[in-house]
Amino acid sequence: MKRIRIAAAAAAVFLLLSACTNKSQEPQEPDVMSKPTEERYVANEIKEYKGARLDPAIGPRDNSIKGIQKVPVEGYSLKIKGLVNQEVAISYDDVLEMEAFEKLIILNCVEGWNATVLWKGVRIKSLIDLAIAKNSANTVIFRCYDGYTTSMPLSTILERDMILAYSSNGVELPPSLGFPFIVVAEDKLGYKWARWVTEIELSDNNTYKGYWENYGYDNNADIK
Repeated sequence: MKRIRIAAAAAAVFLLLSACTNKSQEPQEPDVMSKPTEERYVANEIKEYKGARLDPAIGPRDNSIKGIQKVPVEGYSLKIKGLVNQEVAISYDDVLEMEAFEKLIILNCVEGWNATVLWKGVRIKSLIDLAIAKNSANTVIFRCYDGYTTSMPLSTILERDMILAYSSNGVELPPSLGFPFIVVAEDKLGYKWARWVTEIELSDNNTYKGYWENYGYDNNADIK
């Protein structure tokens, strides 16, 4: 009887191991893109970069404070002001002529969704250097066409070498994503990713609170 029990136990273990082995060898379900996701890509938007699948640069819904903005390029200028030695106003075309950088960065929205996007733009540091920040400046405030504002420590922007993007997934930044410029706030939640940027202000107010931060959102916005 004892031998029968041992044999039965051994058989059960063998079957369990066989089941686990067979399961691991089963073909995996393909990574199928849903139709709603597919439809969010704009014309000519690339969907893969160096083996990584890119998500549509447009989120599942608009969550801006005043709807999608249509910023006219004619007469547009990006202002760098505040605690600087010389305020600067630079046109959209002039920004595009500056040295460009690409970064594959994930945008994490506070609503729970995220998107892996290839961003192209200019270093925010390069823009600030045009105006030469004063030593007392420790905070960068971004002001936008729709009245939205947010801020980040100057040191954080420099350490992460953040860019102001004008392109997403190989195409011109769409209005829904912030044309002409969006702040690619690496490692920060989406409300730090200011869209439709019109002003970059250097400040010494390290407790400055932007639009959502005034409603109680964490001013650091670090991704947990």
